[in-house]
Amino acid sequence: MSSALTDLLLHPIVQAPMAGGVSVPQLAAAVSEAGGLGFLAAGYKTADGMYQEIKQLRSLTARPFGVNVFMPQPEYAESGAVEVYAHQLAGEAAWYETELGDPDSGRDDGFDAKLAVLLDNPVPVVSFHFGVPSPEVFDSLRRAGTCTLVTATTAEEARAVERAGADAVIAQGVEAGGHQGTHRDVPENDGAGIGLLSLVAQIREAVDIPVVAAGGIMRGSQIAAVLAAGASAAQLGTAFLATPESGAHAVHKQALTNPLFTHTELTRAFSGRPGRGLVNRFLREHGPYAPAAYPDVHHLTSPLRKAAAKAGDAQGMALWAGQGHRLARALPAAELVEVLAAELDAARTALSAKGGLGGPGRLGGRR
Repeated sequence: MSSALTDLLLHPIVQAPMAGGVSVPQLAAAVSEAGGLGFLAAGYKTADGMYQEIKQLRSLTARPFGVNVFMPQPEYAESGAVEVYAHQLAGEAAWYETELGDPDSGRDDGFDAKLAVLLDNPVPVVSFHFGVPSPEVFDSLRRAGTCTLVTATTAEEARAVERAGADAVIAQGVEAGGHQGTHRDVPENDGAGIGLLSLVAQIREAVDIPVVAAGGIMRGSQIAAVLAAGASAAQLGTAFLATPESGAHAVHKQALTNPLFTHTELTRAFSGRPGRGLVNRFLREHGPYAPAAYPDVHHLTSPLRKAAAKAGDAQGMALWAGQGHRLARALPAAELVEVLAAELDAARTALSAKGGLGGPGRLGGRR
């Protein structure tokens, strides 16, 4: 394992960066203080907004933490498809008494400005989603003392991450909630996602850099499983979404274990990119017709999602969640880290007693 990553962790537990106001400084601080690695999500924020959250987080903890940045997206050629989708959503706008958003509200998410902030005011860890930065970006961050990670959904993407110079790769299985971090959004690949354990094994054989496993992990025993498969740590998102410190809407938190929401699906309905969420009315009615146009569709539907949240209407919200959502526990974030660590220890002890995996050292245990 690379000490650049694991030296930051008391427990091999990373709190996933969840954009849209979920991964707030209070959540990241609580996780880091408990010995995990808390993360802020810079996605959909301005560079100054990101900087202000970093300052607030630093006032709450002296422990290491991370910041996640979205990669700029290529121009979408078929604007007509977005116009057709906007026409389909006209009824939603009327229902929620709001206007649709401007699909041309920007494609780079302020990437250059955010990178400049992170180089001027270095943080311990920076991760990237939706693509791979240039080797020069990784070199600059390394000189600043920052450890870097990039999401990959295939072994081929993981090799690209390693070639570019990242310190570690996040193997995101198809079970993961929220957006799939594919490097290129190819509609022909919809439904071709790889399950986490298979993906970790494939990536582990494809690259030499450490692997962080992400996707549907809700229990310490699952962390033990991905560590046994070759990961150095596990990244959990949905598990932390239900915590009191999470910035998720109360309706979203409640929906995770609400029996009305029986399962999740990957959908383009809310953003134009595949993302896993609880199946609700909006997803069912509009998912089949949403074009592959991110972030155009994200900007288009943003006022609808905000209006639904303001009304407390779970049927119109983007209820991002992983496949393990029914296992969510509304524990304080620090307590959840402690419970997960205890479950991990119990799983390692059981496996060691059975002679299955040679004891805690082989599983990348506590440092």
